Amino acid sequence: MDKTFMEAMDFRHACKIFDETKKISDEDMKFILEVARKSPSSFGQEGWKFLVITNEELKAKLRPFCWDQPQVTTCSHLVIVLGAVEALKPSSKVPAKRFGRRELPQEKIDAYVELYENHLKTTGVLDNDKTLFAWSARQTYIAAGNMMTAAATKGIDSCPIEGFEKEKVEEVLGLDTSKYQLSLVLPFGYRINPQSTQMRLAFDEVVEFIK
Repeated sequence: MDKTFMEAMDFRHACKIFDETKKISDEDMKFILEVARKSPSSFGQEGWKFLVITNEELKAKLRPFCWDQPQVTTCSHLVIVLGAVEALKPSSKVPAKRFGRRELPQEKIDAYVELYENHLKTTGVLDNDKTLFAWSARQTYIAAGNMMTAAATKGIDSCPIEGFEKEKVEEVLGLDTSKYQLSLVLPFGYRINPQSTQMRLAFDEVVEFIK
């Protein structure tokens, strides 16, 4: 049975090892990925891509470069979250194409592209590929957070992983890093051990109302 939102938040935790005998259904995995696809992004540019790996040999090749964490090979589906680089550059013409999806007059599209480019320049995002990727990577975390909560509503576990050797993982995957770079490794599956006690700061420690 699907969980309510708050039940899903209580259920979700960083699952350190998954039950290898249990596999996520195609229907549930598509649901999780659709949530990622529909997530918000800055200027609506959708600067991301999601590689879904079920090949056990490939998982095994990646594991040593992910601090040898067992989640990588015990999970049902390993999602590699990528942040875009080239497609976010105004010179690629992709931003204009995406602004144009709303069938706006050309002058309106041009105005959006100018606003977009000026914002990226003034904030230093367009300084180089490193700063551009850092910007896109921040947005992939919106999609990743939504994916994990969506999974939890279905009783599916996850564990966001930043502990990896970025260049090594990109090499194993054969990525063209001028187009996409590794942002997050995100395994999904079903827990094999009981959930640990969830520990969070008190509400009043993290929330301040300003009137």
